[in-house]
Amino acid sequence: MNAPLHKEIPAHALNAEKALSDVTHAWDSQILKELTRYIEVPAKSPAFDVNWQANGHLDHVLRQTAEWMEAQKVTGLTLEIVRLPGRTPVLFFDIPATRALAEGTGQTILMYGHLDKQPEFNGWRHDLGPWTPKYEDGKLFGRGGADDGYAAYASIAAVQALKNQNTPHPRIVGLIETCEESGSYDLLPYIDLLRTRLGDVGLVICLDSGAGNYDQLWLTTSLRGMASGTLKVEILTEGVHSGDASGLVPSSFRIMRQVLDRLEDSKSGRLLPASFHCEVPADRLAQAKATANILGDEVYKRFPWAHFDCGGSTAFALPTTTDPLQALLNRTWAPTLSVTGAEGFPTLENAGNVLRPYTAFKLSLRLPPLVEAAAAVAEMKTLLEDNAPYQARVTFESGGGATGWNAPSSTAWFEQALQSASQSHFGAAAGHIGQGGTIPLMNMLSQGFPKAQMMVCGVLGPKSNAHGPNEFLHVPYAKKLTASVAAVMAAMP
Repeated sequence: MNAPLHKEIPAHALNAEKALSDVTHAWDSQILKELTRYIEVPAKSPAFDVNWQANGHLDHVLRQTAEWMEAQKVTGLTLEIVRLPGRTPVLFFDIPATRALAEGTGQTILMYGHLDKQPEFNGWRHDLGPWTPKYEDGKLFGRGGADDGYAAYASIAAVQALKNQNTPHPRIVGLIETCEESGSYDLLPYIDLLRTRLGDVGLVICLDSGAGNYDQLWLTTSLRGMASGTLKVEILTEGVHSGDASGLVPSSFRIMRQVLDRLEDSKSGRLLPASFHCEVPADRLAQAKATANILGDEVYKRFPWAHFDCGGSTAFALPTTTDPLQALLNRTWAPTLSVTGAEGFPTLENAGNVLRPYTAFKLSLRLPPLVEAAAAVAEMKTLLEDNAPYQARVTFESGGGATGWNAPSSTAWFEQALQSASQSHFGAAAGHIGQGGTIPLMNMLSQGFPKAQMMVCGVLGPKSNAHGPNEFLHVPYAKKLTASVAAVMAAMP
């Protein structure tokens, strides 16, 4: 007679089926309810809420998360909300190693997430809104649930899955910040303050990233950096009659176009300064080719393209390329300029025949992972401000920058653990994908802990639309990701 399955599993291994069952129960019975409460709070990042201290929303979601963590009664867990004067607070938790591993390397697992959110944006479906959560067809809609309020809750649920099976684990610490969507400018002082308490970090688990699809575990292998700021062109001190002045007074918008032409080829979108580009490493190119084969045209079809009726058929707006490999490289290793805001324009209904005195654009420049952000910001300022057309007043006020990140090579145990977790919970091999977004912490941690393995994953898959309207958290995927995190922690040697 065959022995029961659980008897065949080594004492130190994690039973994948039970782990998924445990985290599913945690999600269904508690986490979904907590995230619904979290979404209701407009805890906007400080860059979008200058009165964040007085409004108290960031403090509210941090306390709410801390109270839930304490209520889980994870063996050995201690936590505290850490505050530095004038800075957004962080939540720090610490779970000691179990005895079996305490005599080993003494390395630490660091779990990371954030609770601050992007602003509302417009275009939400009529029955949805940024602060009005709705659960529908396995998706939890609302701002911040997927990016990435769920991370703190999923982290604790993964740890509890280990505890439920008495699975030995290293020391685990967690750092949950409230400034990530503003570039994490408050985070480095906290890392300096807590550095000795973090220990020798051997594995970082960051759940603030994306997924190529919802069919397998995805490891993020690179992140773009960012340089941002406000470019302003002033030609008059006040608006004047366009019939009286146009043709003699140059349009501030036309000057803006000329200035931006120094930075970008508007026809192709290619950034002109050579220093903003870098060569794609051979291993990342190979991974991109493999991922292109997995995702195919879903790489670009995932976005909500504008469309219109064209003689009985539907015509869709087109991407910069329909080649899956080039599409992946464009959004992960190519510098790209976006205008994300504008000032100096009246609304359409209030736009009279007036030549406007100035035009201001908020610029967001995504940088390849290996390009230094500070140097790019400095070059942008010089390039945009010098020798202004018509001697207009052209100023570029930096909004800061963050250097991107290229993951260290995976060790054998880490890659094997990822593949095993993906096969166990998704029935498919793990995928590797670069992401176009920026997580400033990752570059900081890679510099501080160069030998650490980096499990950067997330739930931002097709159409999840972080930062935009109708953002959603794909709950079935989040459950499997949580169980996968537990599996990788259990496998850490």
